[in-house]
Amino acid sequence: MSITRRVFLRNSALAVVGTAAVPSFLARAAAGAVEPGTRTKRLVVIFQRGAADGLNIVVPHAEPQYYAMRPSINIPRQSVLDLDGFFGLHPSLASFQPLWRQRQLAIVHATGSPDPNRSHFDAQDFMESGTPGVKSTEDGWMNRALRHLPQSSRKTPFEAISMGPSIPRILSGLEPAIAINNINDFSVGGRNQKASPAANAFEAMYDHSVDTVMHGTGEETFDAVKMLKSVDASKYKPAPGADYPKGRFGDSMRQLAQLIKANLGVQVAFADIGGWDHHVNEGSTDGQIANVLRDFSQSISAFWIDLGDLGEDTVVVTMSEFGRTARENGNRGTDHGHANVMFVLGGPVKGGRVYGRWPGLDQSQLYEGRDLALTTDFRQVLGEAVARHLQNKNLAEVFPGYGNQPGKFLRLLG
Repeated sequence: MSITRRVFLRNSALAVVGTAAVPSFLARAAAGAVEPGTRTKRLVVIFQRGAADGLNIVVPHAEPQYYAMRPSINIPRQSVLDLDGFFGLHPSLASFQPLWRQRQLAIVHATGSPDPNRSHFDAQDFMESGTPGVKSTEDGWMNRALRHLPQSSRKTPFEAISMGPSIPRILSGLEPAIAINNINDFSVGGRNQKASPAANAFEAMYDHSVDTVMHGTGEETFDAVKMLKSVDASKYKPAPGADYPKGRFGDSMRQLAQLIKANLGVQVAFADIGGWDHHVNEGSTDGQIANVLRDFSQSISAFWIDLGDLGEDTVVVTMSEFGRTARENGNRGTDHGHANVMFVLGGPVKGGRVYGRWPGLDQSQLYEGRDLALTTDFRQVLGEAVARHLQNKNLAEVFPGYGNQPGKFLRLLG
């Protein structure tokens, strides 16, 4: 018996929240989730905090200088998971191989922020504000991306979510956003009941909202959050094959998948993972970088499997504040560098390709004689996701001061 996509998604959304009475807000969302022009497009951004070593993540194994500059921390050719004869994945990224082969995963190399700053704090701030070199920007680019979305986009209080204890720089701004550290801890009480500080802040945000659309959905939102809690998030069963690793990042991605599958109208979501600042004993196929890459890739791969058919309308982009030095240092690690690598995963992604111009690793080709040179601005990648996927064409507002025109897109997305 054939099952239409609309029926499948509607039933999937309701199955997530169980057989309890369905609040009107969620019932309307499930029933109309995939009506023509109303399918929710989602953008998920993952920040690798600490400056990930892009050269040991997507390895230029056909570049002789790579091995010459990294005698003790290189990824041996026989261990690299070859992609195209020139680039290959670190072996801890084995769970990405099926996504690459299915052409759902693309890679952009020699990318990042053009600002030369090597301070973690400043560089992260610039990438989250979307204005490299400008410290006066008050809001984050993901918050600005929520404005000017197509009229068909459903405005819900769950539209923008950060998986963490507080709203990060990237989602700060005029548009409402929610920080969820743990679904089980996000309890909601009525006006005459005791509620957690998070719930009180959440309630106040919508009780005092001057936005009539948001204010009008407030009560129903509390019903939806109560329902999520009533079905016990700790007993959530990911889809078969979605094996999340234990730990903070795996938990974040598992809970994000649950929120998306509950069909609450999530459009942009943010999560981060630390542990990338490897000045000492970075490791090679084993060690620090191998361990964090395994957690990173297995969490993302499990999330992708867990989404199932919902992945058709989801794009995931990863980024880090800057890369590492091309040469290893005297402590078998790497120091703060410049250009890096980004992964782009999703249903609309034209994957199975490494995008961007490779600048080379010869001494004359290095940035300031020490780092991988930048050939693709990170805003070019993100701008394409905002314009072509979220359908927000007002890129001058999302990334002010950057000439982000469709003609400059890498055409990562179909």
